[in-house]
Amino acid sequence: MDISVTNDEERQQFHAEIDGHQAHLDYVPLPDETLNLIHTEVDPAHRGRGVGEVLARFALDAARRGGFQVIPTCPFENRFVEHHPEYRDVVASR
Repeated sequence: MDISVTNDEERQQFHAEIDGHQAHLDYVPLPDETLNLIHTEVDPAHRGRGVGEVLARFALDAARRGGFQVIPTCPFENRFVEHHPEYRDVVASR
């Protein structure tokens, strides 16, 4: 399974393309150089195949490269960060 991810800044979404289907992670950029990761949506047919994890890693890596912190409001993103301590430095302390 090949997954490609892009950042659509205009729509404030990270998009994943999987076998002709799309998944996305919605975010809200905040004035303090923080991204609020608010919702991850993966088609039920593709759940359990690592699509959400690919989106999470892409978003967190992009935030790190851009000097942003994240607020993982989305339950999936919050669990992902809890289970992947290598990304805790990107999570905003609130």
